[in-house]
Parts: sequence; C-alpha cells; structure tokens
Amino acid sequence: MSKQQVFGFILIVLCIDQCTKIYIKTHFELGQEVVIFSWFKILFVENDGMAWGAKLSDFNSLISDEVAKLALTMFRIFALIGIGFWLIRIIKKQQSRLLTLAVSFIFSGALGNIIDSVFYGLIFDDSIGQKATLFAKEGYAALCYGNVVDMLYFPLYKGYLPDWLPFVGGHYFTFFNPVFNVADIAISTGVVLLLLLNSRKKLKNKPIEIDKFDLV
Repeated sequence: MSKQQVFGFILIVLCIDQCTKIYIKTHFELGQEVVIFSWFKILFVENDGMAWGAKLSDFNSLISDEVAKLALTMFRIFALIGIGFWLIRIIKKQQSRLLTLAVSFIFSGALGNIIDSVFYGLIFDDSIGQKATLFAKEGYAALCYGNVVDMLYFPLYKGYLPDWLPFVGGHYFTFFNPVFNVADIAISTGVVLLLLLNSRKKLKNKPIEIDKFDLV
C-alpha cells in the first residue's frame, strides 16, 4: 500500500469512529440505550480506564484515579507514536499489503480512542442526565482527562448457567458483555490480522518432516 492509500484508509476509519461517537454524545444521555435486536443494542457508556473499564488505581491503592488516568493517556500517546514509526517503516520497506493493513487498523483505532481521552473532556459538557453539547462553553474534564465513548453492545446470550457447572452454576450470565466502539473493532481486527500473519509465517518456516519409510 502506498502512503496515500494508508493515509486515506486511516482517515476513513477515524471519520467513522469519530462521527459515531459525536452522534452518540449529542443524541444520547449517559446510560441510554436503543434496542436494535434482542442481541444488539446501542448503549451509551463512557470508559475512563483501560479495557472493560479497568484502571491502574484498581491494582494499586496508592495511585489516585487522576494520576492513573493521566498515566494511561500518556501511555496511549507514546504507544501510538511507536505504532506510527512502525507503520512508516513498513511503508518504506514496502512490506506485505496485509501487514500494512493490520498496522493501519491498529493505528487508526488507537488514534480514535486517544482523541476521546485527550480532547473530549474539553469540547463536550457532561452527559449525565442530558445530551452533551459539542464545543460547550465549559467541558466536563481537563485536557487528557476525557472518557472514551462506547456504544456497541452485543448481549448474544442472557440467562442462568446450569447448576452442575462448578463455581458459576446458577449465576446469571451475559455473553458478550463488553460495550465497545468502532476504534476498538479496528484495533481488534488489526491484532487478528497480525496473529494470522504470524501463524502463516510459522507454517512457511516449519521444516518438512520426512518419514523414514518414504526413503525406502
């Protein structure tokens, strides 16, 4: 893929991601949901931590939520810079199209979520009990303290687990429970492509085993 193609691809993914997030922020109150199908809902939630809402402060009580949030945002920015240099190197070396596509997915998804974390607290007001205003006079958080907007919810199964299952039997269970966004889909797609590429490379480099009877 050329530089122009990569840039265009990243721009398309980023636009889709940000347009969906801005629409949700300006048309939904926090916690509001719209049922599309029984197994698919639009549910507006905000994530101020890592995957599944985990925070550094959850693992160390000495770290405040504010410090944990800033550290996470800074980590995301440095990770994005590293991915960006990796992508530039791949393009310059004209490596495989699939590898370029995989890293482009990851870069665009990471950038989409970083925009939320860095700028959304400044440009939106609160979504609690109201629909947020874009470019509000007063934002809900300082620079780098914004929350990532999630809205895609796929509760494919809901019900009580059989009693015979150890530890979890009889408990109410939802699959798939996480709420995510377009940026998360892009990152996950990129990671899956990288794993497929790695598996294919291992298969190509695997030595051919010749059965001793074939030599007779």
